[in-house]
Amino acid sequence: MAGKTKRGGIRRLVTLASIVLSGVAVVKELRTPADQRTWNGKVVAVVPYDFRRPTLARAKERMWNPDSSTIVGPRVFGVGWTVNVGRLFALGRQRLAKK
Repeated sequence: MAGKTKRGGIRRLVTLASIVLSGVAVVKELRTPADQRTWNGKVVAVVPYDFRRPTLARAKERMWNPDSSTIVGPRVFGVGWTVNVGRLFALGRQRLAKK
């Protein structure tokens, strides 16, 4: 039972952090003059955010890009990071080819 409570607490903490960071990102954008707002950038100089309308091209670039050098990148929409599954598959293929 203690394990469930601990995971639930961590999940709540992550959810709260996401909500706070989203709020900070929105406030940051609203404080920027309207003609200079991009609705994407970084919060606390580290956490990426992107509140632009998601596109298929951006989703593919961030979630299935085997040519990228990174495994983790900005989310397609929202605050935080997402896994580049295409890069993981490319790395797996390279490792299998070496055997």
